[in-house]
Amino acid sequence: MTIRLPGADGRLCTYEPRTEPLAIAPAGEPLASRTVFSAAHVVADPRADVSPDSAAAVDWDATLAFRRHLWSHGLGVAEAMDTAQRGMGLDWAGAAELVRRSSAEARAVGGRIACGVGTDQLTGPATLHEVRAAYEEQLTLVEESGAQAILMASRALAATAAGPEDYLDVYGHLLRQAADPVILHWLGPMFDPALEGYWGSDDLDAATEVFLQVIAAHPDKVDGVKVSLLDARREVELRRRLPDGVRCYTGDDFNYPELIAGDERGFSHALLGIFDPLGPLAARAVRVLDTGDVKGFRELLDPTVELSRHLFQPPTRFYKTGVVLLAWLAGHQEHFAMVGGLQSARSLPHLARAYELADGLGLFPSPERAETRMKTLLALYGVTS
Repeated sequence: MTIRLPGADGRLCTYEPRTEPLAIAPAGEPLASRTVFSAAHVVADPRADVSPDSAAAVDWDATLAFRRHLWSHGLGVAEAMDTAQRGMGLDWAGAAELVRRSSAEARAVGGRIACGVGTDQLTGPATLHEVRAAYEEQLTLVEESGAQAILMASRALAATAAGPEDYLDVYGHLLRQAADPVILHWLGPMFDPALEGYWGSDDLDAATEVFLQVIAAHPDKVDGVKVSLLDARREVELRRRLPDGVRCYTGDDFNYPELIAGDERGFSHALLGIFDPLGPLAARAVRVLDTGDVKGFRELLDPTVELSRHLFQPPTRFYKTGVVLLAWLAGHQEHFAMVGGLQSARSLPHLARAYELADGLGLFPSPERAETRMKTLLALYGVTS
């Protein structure tokens, strides 16, 4: 069978889908050489009567089933992060419920989970005291849920802080309060333009020094740092300066194979949005790496970079649309709808290319189902074969 897909110029080209998925053995031993989290998306409830101004309506059964899918392959789940549309359709009330439900599910199945702690309950101008209080409220909920905390970058702090000293004060205050070591998340403005100048400077070298000061002041309270700047050189330089025992979790969806593989002076662990659609393949690759076979690891993961760079192309923050499309095509949910209507954030040619690249990698358990669903989507846009 064939399918006609629109290219970037709008012209239709014939594509012949795979007939068999990539063979991936069932999960075996736990991942050993790297700690790997998949930042997971949420599944919207398409039957809910909502508007763009409404709170998110989540299909909890499908959302939790997807997390069980990731855990079944040995991956950790990074919950309530930007992949789950924090600040892009999912408000704090929805995120709090997500944290509670996913943490309970993790305990039930023995899965690893870390949850995002932010300040998104603040909806207008805020003082530094209010920013600290918002962080504290979310940190308390995550800790009470039994999950590890990920201190996310705060739009409110970026808007309020007068300079590096305010970041040092707020983060120092939170780290002193944290019951257990946390993950610090540096999310670049390509993922969220409101985070421009984070750590008190538009100069990334200066910002890095402030970030390192935060860690150096409380190394016993920092499990690791997640770096999402899409700059492999900068990440390598940063991880070489981390105190002993503090991990670097790559959030670089452009360069993750080389960063996870590492070099003679170290490597990055992973906390990645692209590991939502790549979950089983990513776990298989890390198990190969566990044996010391770096070449085999790269042979599995390098071919996925083209898909990742496509999904995360500018405007990068809309990568979630492609992630959810692939979840639908793979059969993890029964529809292509997103909270906040974000399914409309990418063009049809972009989605068609995502399908083609994912199919070429063998990511769909049923290529026939994926093709049928892609044809349904094309027909909705008036494209028929």
